[in-house]
Amino acid sequence: MQNCGVFNISLDFELHWGCFESKRVLDQTTQEYFNNTRMVIPQMLSLFEEHAIHVTWATVGMLFSKNIKDWEAHIPAVIPDFYNHKVSAYEWVKEHGFFSEKDPFHFAPDLIERIKSTPHQEIGTHTYAHYFCLEDGQTLDHFREDIRMACEVSRDFGIEIKSLVFPRNQFNKEYLSVCNELGITAVRSNPKIWYWSPSTASGFFRRLFRSGDAYLKIQPIKMVYLKDIDTKQFPLQLPASRLYRPWSPKYAFANKLKMNRILNEMTRAAKKGVYYHLWWHPHNLGNHPLECMEELKRIIQHFIFLKKKYNFQSLTMAETTNLLLHNKK
Repeated sequence: MQNCGVFNISLDFELHWGCFESKRVLDQTTQEYFNNTRMVIPQMLSLFEEHAIHVTWATVGMLFSKNIKDWEAHIPAVIPDFYNHKVSAYEWVKEHGFFSEKDPFHFAPDLIERIKSTPHQEIGTHTYAHYFCLEDGQTLDHFREDIRMACEVSRDFGIEIKSLVFPRNQFNKEYLSVCNELGITAVRSNPKIWYWSPSTASGFFRRLFRSGDAYLKIQPIKMVYLKDIDTKQFPLQLPASRLYRPWSPKYAFANKLKMNRILNEMTRAAKKGVYYHLWWHPHNLGNHPLECMEELKRIIQHFIFLKKKYNFQSLTMAETTNLLLHNKK
């Protein structure tokens, strides 16, 4: 497999924990959005299982809670003291409270069990409390306790965390030592392009270039060969390649451009035998789940074609790490 291209999919599984700082109130529209998300996740899992697609689900640790009492029992001994309280999950709960005892927008043990029981799916972590690693006020010790709790609640489900995705892609190199200390062997890093560099906020030009790059070749994606991924320091940094942006009824032509961009990049990666990492949030499909699922089916069908023609391989982040370490030996 050394000379084959590798196809990674990683999903930032968050539900409302992923946007509590912007969607402060769970109004009817927001509830529908996340209900659609809960509905579409089993559909994605069925699609992945049918075609043996290996996927890493970077899961917010609070989603493991069964109910409010369970959530309260797993508050870390030390929690982050963000200067901006709006980015704290704990402050959001203090201000708004939960929707219900088994709040379906913040607790998802049923979906986690479904993911766990589906072949070729890895459950990683998206930190315990959707932790923002570049915000002022939080510290390395705060982060350590957050990740320690994420690992603890996952072990209660029989899951050993090996992969991590930083929320909002706030990649913090200083925190990699904590990841290594707690047994995490891989993290998703950002594309090496200026508008994907880690930051606490995305300015106008960053957003403009990130959005435009999804549809037009503003800057050619840098091909990453497995042999070029550093295996000397842990955790390994597996760079993202492309964010899948959801289907939109307003942009018929842009939808086509986006899909062409992804499919062409996949083809190039398969031909060249390089690493390609596609990611998205399951809730990205919440507004138009049917149309988004049709696009995902096209991506998976294209992967199947590339696998047959070029031996393109689908791997989780943990499997990619194991392959890299095996190749090193």
